[in-house]
Order: sequence, then C-alpha cells, then structure tokens
Amino acid sequence: MASATCDDRPMLNRQTLTGPWAGLPVAWTDDDRFAEEVYRANVARCCEAGIPGVYTGGTSGEFYAMEFDEFQTVARATVQECHDGGTRAMIGCTSTCTRGAVLRAAFAAEIGADAIQVALPFWMEVDDREIVPFFQEVVEASEGLPLSIYETLRAKKALTLMQHRALKDAVPSYMMVKANAGTIGASSDGCEALSEFVNVFAGESLWGELSRVGVQGSCSAMVYWNPGVVLELWDQVTQKDWDKVDATCLRVVQLHEFLYQAFGERGFTDTAYDRVGGLASGFLKMSLRSRGPYCSATLQDVAQWQEWYRLNWPEMLELRLGG
Repeated sequence: MASATCDDRPMLNRQTLTGPWAGLPVAWTDDDRFAEEVYRANVARCCEAGIPGVYTGGTSGEFYAMEFDEFQTVARATVQECHDGGTRAMIGCTSTCTRGAVLRAAFAAEIGADAIQVALPFWMEVDDREIVPFFQEVVEASEGLPLSIYETLRAKKALTLMQHRALKDAVPSYMMVKANAGTIGASSDGCEALSEFVNVFAGESLWGELSRVGVQGSCSAMVYWNPGVVLELWDQVTQKDWDKVDATCLRVVQLHEFLYQAFGERGFTDTAYDRVGGLASGFLKMSLRSRGPYCSATLQDVAQWQEWYRLNWPEMLELRLGG
C-alpha cells in the first residue's frame, strides 16, 4: 500500500485535495508527436504560478486519443515536473475497459503520482452491478492512491447519491468527484449531500452557487488561462467573500456565453477551447493542434478571444504570477 509521495509528503486527503487543479492539454508537434519539452515547460509554469495541483489524462489531455506508450510518457513527464516544482500530480486513468484503466492506474502508482482520476468506461454503459467492482479493481492496481471520480454524462450514466455512498464505503480512498453538468454534484442539494463524505470539484462558473454548500475546488482550465485571476477567486471562496465571488463568477458565465456563441458551431472539443484560452493570455506555450478527427483552433480564434478580453475582462490579459 502506498503511504507517501516520492518526496515523502503525506498522501493527499480531503483537507489537501482542494483548490483549482490545472488539467493541461498535451502539446503536440506539427507531425502529431508529443512535444515533451514544451509540455514540461507548461507544467513547470503551473508550479511556479502556485497552482495547487496539475493533472493529465482528462478530456483536455485527450486521453481518448493516446496509445498506452504515449500515456506513459505524458504521465511520467507530468509527475516529474510537478514533484520537481513541489506540486502535486494527478493522473487520469480512464479507458474503455477495466484492463485499460488498471494498467494506467498501476503505472501511475509506479511513477509516484499523488492521485488518480477515473471515469466509468464510456463506449457501452456500465451496468449498475459493475460500478463498485470496477473502481475497486482500479484502485487496488493503484496501490490505494487517492481516487477522483470523473463524473460525466459522456460515460452514459449519472451516479445516484446512494451509489456514491456505496463507492465510498467500498473504496475508502475515494476522496473527490469532478462534477459535470447533469450529475448530482453540479446541483446545490447534490453538492451539499456529497460534501458530507467526498470533496466536490466543479467549474468556476458554479462556484458562486456551490461554494456556499461545500464545493472544494475544480478540475480547471481557467486556472491556466490566467492563474492570478482564478487563484484570487479561490481565495475569495475560502474567505467567504460572497459579493466578490458572485461578481467574478458572473464574468465567468459571460465568458462561457461568448465562447459558446463564437465557437460552438465550430465543433470545438474541450482541448481546443483550452488551448486557445491558455494562449490568449500568453500563459501556455504550445501549438493549437488537437488530435484528429477533432478540429483544431486557429490563431484567428486566439485573436478573437483576446479582443473579447480587452472589451469585457482586461484583467484576464494581465498575468500576475509567482503564487
């Protein structure tokens, strides 16, 4: 059983698995290979900015578009750069089958990851009777690393409160749920109920509502669109400065409305949006390339996003780094 990270810090718990964690896109070269030096520099930049944790293997990290050897290389780079920078690293281990998730979870433990994040297999809906055994097997392979469940309707199933409780009883290392639209944690009542036994992470646009009932952070893209702005917002949440929280969250909602209107019909995936957002402020340094068949953004899209910032939220163009 794993007892500590590679730098001998205690394992994450509900008190330390908090705040906006950066779910970085993977940097690709023009010939569709992993641009490792570019990616490592982005991870290091997140650490230097004081972001509390970095993870890969989520939707923005295009887990669905990577072979296992690529997953290993990206995961190892993430953990190494995070630990060199004194930051926690979480590895997404989602797959279309138990074996795929198990292999990824075992590798995450081998390289010293601080936590794993796993969604239900998504090609065919998982039967209710298989939910608990699936997560048990994956966590066992990870040597008991803290578990974040990536709950999304892309997995064709929203867990009930009873199912979440059953998972917590069967898998004590279940510590956090990434709650997305349509899942129980993304509602006030659901977030409050879940927060009794796991940390709920939700997008910044929901912090105004959900931070009052227990939300403990986010699996975030916005934190690398502008770390200073988002970390300040998180400070306002922890200080319960609700007037400031509500004012900033309103701007986040307005930003999301602009993004939907500007790019919704273009077929952008999560990673396409997140690359543009990171480049618009200048915080990320990488190409705009997304893996096919999904579309990639363009420099014109970056300019359009920057112009919206200039007119509506100029602080997002001002990088305030240093933690």
